[in-house]
Amino acid sequence: MTLEASYEYCRGLARGSSFYPAFFLVDEARRRALWAVYAFNRRCDDLSDEPGASREALAGWRGELEDALGGKPAAGPIWPAFADSVARYEIPHSCFFEMIAGVGSDLHETEKATYADLYRYCYRVASVVGISVVSIFGAHTAEAHKLAEQCGVAVQLTNILRDVAEDKALGRVYLPQEDLARFGVTEIADSPALREVLRLEAGRARELFAAARALPAHVEPRTRPCLRALLGVYSALLDKIERRGYNVFQERIGLSGGEKLLALARAAVG
Repeated sequence: MTLEASYEYCRGLARGSSFYPAFFLVDEARRRALWAVYAFNRRCDDLSDEPGASREALAGWRGELEDALGGKPAAGPIWPAFADSVARYEIPHSCFFEMIAGVGSDLHETEKATYADLYRYCYRVASVVGISVVSIFGAHTAEAHKLAEQCGVAVQLTNILRDVAEDKALGRVYLPQEDLARFGVTEIADSPALREVLRLEAGRARELFAAARALPAHVEPRTRPCLRALLGVYSALLDKIERRGYNVFQERIGLSGGEKLLALARAAVG
């Protein structure tokens, strides 16, 4: 597959993302790189969630990743664009191996014992995405990557809050067992005690978002609106979960199209 065809394939996958409009807040070259990184992460998610998901399939994907990063031809339409983007923007290779390890843990871990365990999981499946994004946006310092790590954990904690009911249906409980025990929660079902656990995790997410407010200053100025948009959408989602009183069982809480557009507009004007 040609490089251009590969980027076009990645764009097709990225169009399914709710963040696709935000990608147009950066120049075309960076936008294409975001498509490629999104396509890789999307495939990682699919390999861990689709029917018949297995460690063997992920191991095969990891082998293809090694080939792509090592300059060897790798089968599959994603790899040409992916390898080009990683090299062009000097994205740390560890981000992609950590992502595979993170989604792979979902195949054999159904619980997280401590908040430290949950933080490590969030780092692997979300912080590395943040580090990839800020690398594309020109930030390569340890400080910038630490801030991106915090943002990623905050984003994933927000996802976990929103998806408690769905995850339960899949047999997964990401809320730390130590926190559930602290509030006397013995069943993942709507209750005042469980809402206190959700409040605790939301507070942690809020603190991490606040700690990482300096992140946009580390990326190239013309990329800041896109970064603010990506973070603004999740901050708005956390706000909405809090306003709903952590009632995540009655309905899945999400942002409407209008609310997402509002977040994008606010980002565009700073």
